[in-house]
Amino acid sequence: MNYDGIVIGGGPSGIFAAITAAKGGSKVLLLERNDRLGKKLLITGKGRCNVTNDCTEQEVLQNVPRNGRFLYSALAACPPKMVMDFFENNGCPLKTERGNRVFPVSDKAISILDCLQKEMRRLGVTVRNERVRKILTEDGKVTGVQTEKGCISANWVILATGGLSYPTTGSTGDGYAMAQALGHTVTATEGSLVPLETAGEDCPKMQGLSLRNVAVKLLNEKGKVLFKDFGELLFTHFGVSGPTVLSASAHLKGVNCKLVIDLKPALEEEKLDARILRDLSMYQNRSMENALTDLLPRSMIPVVLDRIGVDPNLQANGLTKQKRRELVQCLKNFTLEITGKRPVAEAIITSGGIKISEIDPKTMQSKLVSGLYFAGEIIDCDAYTGGFNLQIAWATAYAAGLAVNME
Repeated sequence: MNYDGIVIGGGPSGIFAAITAAKGGSKVLLLERNDRLGKKLLITGKGRCNVTNDCTEQEVLQNVPRNGRFLYSALAACPPKMVMDFFENNGCPLKTERGNRVFPVSDKAISILDCLQKEMRRLGVTVRNERVRKILTEDGKVTGVQTEKGCISANWVILATGGLSYPTTGSTGDGYAMAQALGHTVTATEGSLVPLETAGEDCPKMQGLSLRNVAVKLLNEKGKVLFKDFGELLFTHFGVSGPTVLSASAHLKGVNCKLVIDLKPALEEEKLDARILRDLSMYQNRSMENALTDLLPRSMIPVVLDRIGVDPNLQANGLTKQKRRELVQCLKNFTLEITGKRPVAEAIITSGGIKISEIDPKTMQSKLVSGLYFAGEIIDCDAYTGGFNLQIAWATAYAAGLAVNME
């Protein structure tokens, strides 16, 4: 069969690009190396799929710490509202939750994938499970692809193979190699939205403890605030995770960084001190370990007392004023030394990718190879949690899918 163009990669950006191109009249072939489409999409949002964020395109850009300006045109053409309308109008009702996060009403990512596949079928997109080895060009223009089964001719190719995160879903860097072979630059890749490893044994001692409504700050070695947030945090056997930590990881530069947690952000130091005094008075004949149970989760109490050098068996009425001050400071500035990120394979997304100066921001077309386009995570742009990375995928895919029909 003859195809106008080929989309490489059957994730959200690849599927949406194929749909957009087919709507514009192109005969499209989508090639996916896995035995099924949307493997990574099915595990996003803990299997619920955080489709987008119900906000303006300007607010999306505020949540893109890396190369956000590059996305200006794409987001203007395909803002969150348009993405939401697409799913709603194609039989997949959505709902908006805390932080304007948008999910399918079913709470199942498969609803999103089914909706996309149904639309592809309606538009006549051909899907084949085949791994692409090489993009073919002649005189600086795309002529097709070479797969493990042979060569396929095409006028254009949209490369939407994702990054390096979750390699079990097929994101193993194939697209980077194909782009590099055509002269493109791939900026340094590492995990973003990834848990952080910490020094010492405090986090392992609190493994499994989840905190809500805490304030976090990421500081560099000079004490400068690189990032701050408010929300949830989780202690693990290697360090910390949770939404606030994942977003902080996007700002982690080098080593010697510290994560400072305010465990009681709603209370000023004076009010917190008064609260502690009240608890100590109420439980004056109890041990310190038992006197703080109203204030802190049980697994955290021994860690906090150890940090301020107080015996857990000390009777509450025996705590000195100095140690009480130290307790207040510890709760307002619970500091963890960051030793690094977890491996990129554990990251939600990849930071780095195809250099944006080599891509036309309006069309996502390569500035080096005519007929080559990029969409999704393969591009050097990444955002915080909350549906923003999928919004980037939809918007860049839409830009590329529209542009191929204007060739």
